[in-house]
Amino acid sequence: MRARKVSVAPDPASVLRREAIVAALRSRAGFTIEVVDTVDSTSRELSRRALQSDIQRHVLAAETQTTGHGRRGRPWTSIAGGSLTFSLGWRFEHGGDHLSGLTLAVGLAVARALDDRGFAGIELKWPNDLVHRRAKLGGILVELVGEGRGPSLAIIGVGLNVHLPAAARGGIDQPVTDLAAVSPRRLIDRNALLARILDELAKILDEFAASGFGPLRTAWQRRHALQRRPVQMTLPDGSSARGKVVGVDSQGALLLESGGHRLRFVSGEVSLVRG
Repeated sequence: MRARKVSVAPDPASVLRREAIVAALRSRAGFTIEVVDTVDSTSRELSRRALQSDIQRHVLAAETQTTGHGRRGRPWTSIAGGSLTFSLGWRFEHGGDHLSGLTLAVGLAVARALDDRGFAGIELKWPNDLVHRRAKLGGILVELVGEGRGPSLAIIGVGLNVHLPAAARGGIDQPVTDLAAVSPRRLIDRNALLARILDELAKILDEFAASGFGPLRTAWQRRHALQRRPVQMTLPDGSSARGKVVGVDSQGALLLESGGHRLRFVSGEVSLVRG
């Protein structure tokens, strides 16, 4: 998504407020909650702070990001009053080599939280998108700091479209949607929604730390928007492959069937092949 500064008039009850988020939390995960009006990027800000202080379980939410970004540095549209954007620091005793599938696990947590708040039909698109009826609803970016085999710090960034005005949609180069369209009659309290997402993240991240992505694999595949569908995978070097999605493995890699062979991908851009 391209970065554009667009504002909507939020429901006053849903202005992001630390006290409201803390009051709505169910878990005792020890989160430190911080809300700011504007920041360049919540993940970049946490990365800077991590150089000088402990950001374990620190949540930074912003009404507006001026240079929010997703995978491969792509800009993320941030809407003042119409988005939910936050980042979370989470420490793992394992190194990055053992954290494959973390992005998928985070996506599953967010989707479950949205279910709980009454937003039905949320699907996941490998590796980091939340979608509804094939339109992008949100995205996840996980950045790891640490050695491959030693303890690692994950900075988990989440962005959701809550109210995405027409003025913002015109600058986005893919089908997009928002929570207001998913459930038009539902009042969206972003504070309660963020609290529910954090509750679900605490559970899934603890499970992931103990057992990895494997136990979450089946639940993730049930939500995969491209499961059993014909797709094209475009790799970072520009090459491509086609096949039918058969799922993901216990490390979160995408598996395709192609010409009688099973192909495994840990990175790339996947798109539906139509016709």
